[in-house]
Amino acid sequence: MTTVDPNTIAQATSAGSLAASTAEAAKRAEDMKNQFMTLLITQIRNQDPLNPMENAEFTSQLAQMETVNGITQLNKTLQALSGQMDMTQSMQAATLIGKEVLVTGNKISTGSSPDDPNTKVATPFGIDLISPAEKVKVAILDGSGKAVRNVELGPVNPGVVSLEWDGLNDSGEPVPDGAYTLDVSGVGADGSAVGVEALTYGQVSSIAYSSSGVQLDLGLMGARSLFDVRKIM
Repeated sequence: MTTVDPNTIAQATSAGSLAASTAEAAKRAEDMKNQFMTLLITQIRNQDPLNPMENAEFTSQLAQMETVNGITQLNKTLQALSGQMDMTQSMQAATLIGKEVLVTGNKISTGSSPDDPNTKVATPFGIDLISPAEKVKVAILDGSGKAVRNVELGPVNPGVVSLEWDGLNDSGEPVPDGAYTLDVSGVGADGSAVGVEALTYGQVSSIAYSSSGVQLDLGLMGARSLFDVRKIM
């Protein structure tokens, strides 16, 4: 069986899209230029002999055409740069297949360990801090919104912090298997709130390319943008 490198597929897909986009832009620019020249020549042929177009006016219209051409060339350059960025993102995304990641989200689940039914295991999670926090509080909520476990962290530096849950409630008892949600908050040294975001776990099973950009298929977590990834585990 022949194995196809996903990086090759990503590069070919991006290159094809870039070529098609460049060709379309070039055709639009040529059509616009032809239309402009046709209108200008028609205007010159049908001008009033007693009131001919002045040199300044003629020069102004030619300058407008050059401005349009310049804008078109700039658009083509930007499209080429965008295509290169898309190709780079596609190649980066392809290397994530099979990887475990933390992405923006507040979902967490717990269940029994396959090796020991009496041991609880939960999916990893994390937090993303924008600025230093003197204290961070993490609450794990059940389906009714009730907090079953509260965890308070001490001073935390900015950045992504990976965390784990043992599947126990505040009383040290195992919680029922199932899905839970995270509620996180933080305060700075002056007591004011700091920006903190919950991160949820997923494993990349495949990559998709859509009009909204590169999408990662995280299985039960659904499709997420490449820009949602905060940490590769």
